[in-house]
Amino acid sequence: MSAELQPADNNEPQDLAHNPPRRFNPLWIFAFIIIAVMAWQWYDTRNQIGDLQHELAKRLADADALGKETRHLATEGTEAGRRLDTKLSLLEAKLAESQSQQLALEALYQELTRTRDEATLEEVEQLLLIANQQLQLASNVKAALIAMQEADARLQRIDRPQLSPLRKILSKDMDVLKSAPYLDTVGISLRLDNLAAAVDALPLAMELRPPEPGASQHQTPASESIWLRFARETWDEMKRLVRIQHMDKPDIPLLSPSQAYFLRENLKLRLLSARLALLARDGASFKADLDASQDWIGRYYDNKSLPVVNMLEALQQLRASEVGIELPRISASLDAVRNYRLARDRGNR
Repeated sequence: MSAELQPADNNEPQDLAHNPPRRFNPLWIFAFIIIAVMAWQWYDTRNQIGDLQHELAKRLADADALGKETRHLATEGTEAGRRLDTKLSLLEAKLAESQSQQLALEALYQELTRTRDEATLEEVEQLLLIANQQLQLASNVKAALIAMQEADARLQRIDRPQLSPLRKILSKDMDVLKSAPYLDTVGISLRLDNLAAAVDALPLAMELRPPEPGASQHQTPASESIWLRFARETWDEMKRLVRIQHMDKPDIPLLSPSQAYFLRENLKLRLLSARLALLARDGASFKADLDASQDWIGRYYDNKSLPVVNMLEALQQLRASEVGIELPRISASLDAVRNYRLARDRGNR
């Protein structure tokens, strides 16, 4: 093998002498590297640009979709704004209408309140007038108190602080009436009416008759003759024609029918006059009429009969009643209500 290789070694210098070796320029390597780097950068930049273009296209597509959606939303918002403006205009119109209606209702309420208060004050004044009439004309304290309590209840329903002084005056007058002596004017008046109605049933003293004598208990003998019997019966009849009566009072007045009628009517008038004196609180006239009635009944009527006895007892009880009591007046309450109404009318003007 060495013999074969050796000729090759001997010929190698000769080849090198005739074909000298070429030197490799490093610039080519540098250029190649630069070209490779530039190619890689161009490729990478192209890829990045492609990616950016894709991303930009995607972003633009999204932005376009978002812009369309935004424009749609803006359109809807504009339309909604228009609808809201329309609704707001309607609401403002309704609000203005409701405010005008509220003002009208408030004015009407104020007018109704004033009218109601005025009507209530008129009712209170009328109730106080009724109470005053009951005191002055009928002397009925109970009825006057009922009317004044109703007037106070009407004032309480109004519930106005301005009415407190008026209610205080009314309460003071009611306390004065409650402390006044009580006189049952209505009851006494009814008793006098009943007594006047019972006058016609009272028996007069001149109408009193002795009791009828009982039938004779004489037994007729069987042997008595008819003439003796006739004489005895005739005698019995004649004895009935004359009656002897013992009277407690020797001077019983005899009255004709017309006089008896006028006596009863005058007695009724006396009792009615006592009723008027009771209503007028005239104690002297009341007792004078009752005394005259008692005197007439004791003089002209049968004092032993039960109706007359009851009549005299009733008259005596009525005479013991003190009817001349001076009742208090409620003019302070009445004047207070009237002054309040006048002040209210001036304030409204």
